[in-house]
Amino acid sequence: MDLAAVHPDVEALIAAAKAAGSKPFEALSPPEARVAAAARRVVLQLPPEPVSEASDGVIDGPAGPVATRLYRPAGEPAETVLPCLVYIHGGGWVFGDLESHDALCRRLANQARCCVVSVHYRLAPEHPFPAAVEDCVAAWKAITSGARALRIDATRIAIGGDSAGGALAAAIALMGRDGDLAAPLHQTLIYPAVDLDQDLEGYGPNSPGMMISGATMIYFRDHYTPRSADRRDWRASPLKAESFAGLAPALVITCGHDPLSVEGSAFARRLAEADVRVTHLHLSDQTHGMITMTRVIRTAIGLQDYVAAALREAFEAFEAPIGKEARSNEG
Repeated sequence: MDLAAVHPDVEALIAAAKAAGSKPFEALSPPEARVAAAARRVVLQLPPEPVSEASDGVIDGPAGPVATRLYRPAGEPAETVLPCLVYIHGGGWVFGDLESHDALCRRLANQARCCVVSVHYRLAPEHPFPAAVEDCVAAWKAITSGARALRIDATRIAIGGDSAGGALAAAIALMGRDGDLAAPLHQTLIYPAVDLDQDLEGYGPNSPGMMISGATMIYFRDHYTPRSADRRDWRASPLKAESFAGLAPALVITCGHDPLSVEGSAFARRLAEADVRVTHLHLSDQTHGMITMTRVIRTAIGLQDYVAAALREAFEAFEAPIGKEARSNEG
């Protein structure tokens, strides 16, 4: 397969990583990978922008507390009832936390003029599948059922995430469609990892020098789903769901130099074939993880704002005049 051209910022990132002697995640133990990912964040991300509220909380999960962080946009009065994005971070189910996606969530809150609730979940290999799914389900239930106390419009709650978080978000949307959970208004799936039931050759493209390769995905997959049978469970591999009919409208983002490009594109295609409204944005010259690399990839901020605009459109399209009046009276 002929590979598309690589964006100059991505080329510079690859050269810098090579010069620094950075090891791929699959060459590290999970604790080492967590340290490396946290260190890279300082280099790759611009400082977080101010919001009117960023408050940490905990939700009772099936195995203990699930950490959350709630954001409200800058300049928004505390009493305003807002639509909400529940955001699930990426990190291959092995690393990532509330801090890794803090800057992204702040910008989405400010640009989409919505509440964002970021969810942290138990990580593998200490807590393999389905621990992450169970934690995210618990968080989703608590947020949707407790919307009023959180000053959230219960009729306008979206689900989203990147990479591993995109897979978890897609699973939540499937459960919502089936009536097991409250259904989200919209899905935001950023280079989602939606098919774990494949071998190394199935991941592609494997562009030289990228931070995430097919080998990295095998490393993540093996830690998260050590039992191969679990990889065929649609909660781990949402692409394997029998039907996509009736799912919430979606924005699916894929990158050309990303081993998850094929499965993300297949997910968007299945949504369209099921007559679900879907926007599929494919960045052929970009790489996995780029939406949070705001210090080194100039496209990243623009992509964050595109995601926020799509969310704002979804929220506004659903907002009926009676809903506006009810929220005004409630406030």
